[in-house]
Amino acid sequence: MVSIRCWTIMLQLEGTKCSFLFCLGICMFICSVIYLSTKAPTDPQAQHGPLGCRPFSQYCQAFLPSTEGSPAWQRRDCQVESNLLGMGDGGGDLDCSRLVRELHFITSPLSREEEDYPLAFILTVHKELELLVRLLRAIYAPQNIYCVHVDVKAPQEYSEAVESLVGCFPNVFLASRSEMVTYAGFSRLQADINCMRDLAASTVPWRKVVNLCGQDFPVKSNLELVRYMQSKEWRDRNMTPGIKQPASMRHRTQLSYREIRGSHVAPKRGAPKKGAPPHGVQIYFGTAYYALTRTFVEFVLRSQVSRDLLEWSKDTFSPDEHYWVTLNHIKEAPGSHVDGGWSGEIRAIKWRDQEGTKHNGCKGRYVRDICIYGLEDLQWIINRNSMFANKFESKTFPDALDCLEQWHREKVLQQATVPIQSWWQLATQGNKTGLFNATVGL
Repeated sequence: MVSIRCWTIMLQLEGTKCSFLFCLGICMFICSVIYLSTKAPTDPQAQHGPLGCRPFSQYCQAFLPSTEGSPAWQRRDCQVESNLLGMGDGGGDLDCSRLVRELHFITSPLSREEEDYPLAFILTVHKELELLVRLLRAIYAPQNIYCVHVDVKAPQEYSEAVESLVGCFPNVFLASRSEMVTYAGFSRLQADINCMRDLAASTVPWRKVVNLCGQDFPVKSNLELVRYMQSKEWRDRNMTPGIKQPASMRHRTQLSYREIRGSHVAPKRGAPKKGAPPHGVQIYFGTAYYALTRTFVEFVLRSQVSRDLLEWSKDTFSPDEHYWVTLNHIKEAPGSHVDGGWSGEIRAIKWRDQEGTKHNGCKGRYVRDICIYGLEDLQWIINRNSMFANKFESKTFPDALDCLEQWHREKVLQQATVPIQSWWQLATQGNKTGLFNATVGL
């Protein structure tokens, strides 16, 4: 009898314990919901602060102008891609006036000097819409002209977004002919030439053309580019850094290659060695990047020598790394620079095999032996002061691009000789307007 009563009491106590734990769990759940509803804003952008954007890192703040006791810099724009995709009127058309303001495009020539020396740009892109928008707004000026080549293999949503974007600017257009670009293939060279044909037909009196890829970003301002190209060394010359083709690179033009469309380039099996280049030209090796005079572009499009060299180059490896620099070493070519060598600060690039000699190592990561820049690569980029830096990824190392973009925009606005519009600013520092400080101390 006693044992039965004890067992009954134990069951009652166990039931009370379970009820207590159940009530405790319910209370904790309710308290958590209340806490989260007060601490976490419903606006997802508010998670990054009052301006909806993550703040610049402490490392970056050292690159930006500040006064003692002033607030840290805060970005005004952190949803570039979603802003572009979300600015339609319901029918798919962009509200262009709103886009220009909300994406902070500069809408007036910033100096008479720049207005009198318009530039042309070729942008070859296929991915990362945000990178393209940020690159375009960094180099955009209404007196310039821009040809955008979108890879045929780019996703449809990307292509449509780019088409909508360029439609908002009278001096930005899509290439009239698009290629399916293959890394190291002839199609990459052909994409540039397609844009050159369009630019040559333009009524905009552009003076020199610069080619870019979607992972480039400027270091020099537009004013600095104009002054650099009008300097004594480069005023009437093309910029195609390179040297006579070294023995280690001869396989690129002595063997025949075929393009696996949109994938890679492979040697042609059993194909005989290529014949000598046409017209007895000496093959050079250099970068795929350039700054070319308009008269040289016309020479490229019309000269029999350039046309024959182009045809001969169709089955070579990475022909854009020999085509431009080879033509620029022909004395008859307008603006040729036969003794140029590697001169011309076109790109700041950290190659893996130059680590320890030309640079202090990649602080981001290497892809195809080229550094994808991290935040701590910025000091080297700024000190190098090339026209552009390559390469960036907005998803992998976003802070590096954020910081360089703000540093660049502050420099651009300080150099302006016209009134500054408020929407041209990418970031704010409290209620103060920033000024670029050329000396960076870390």
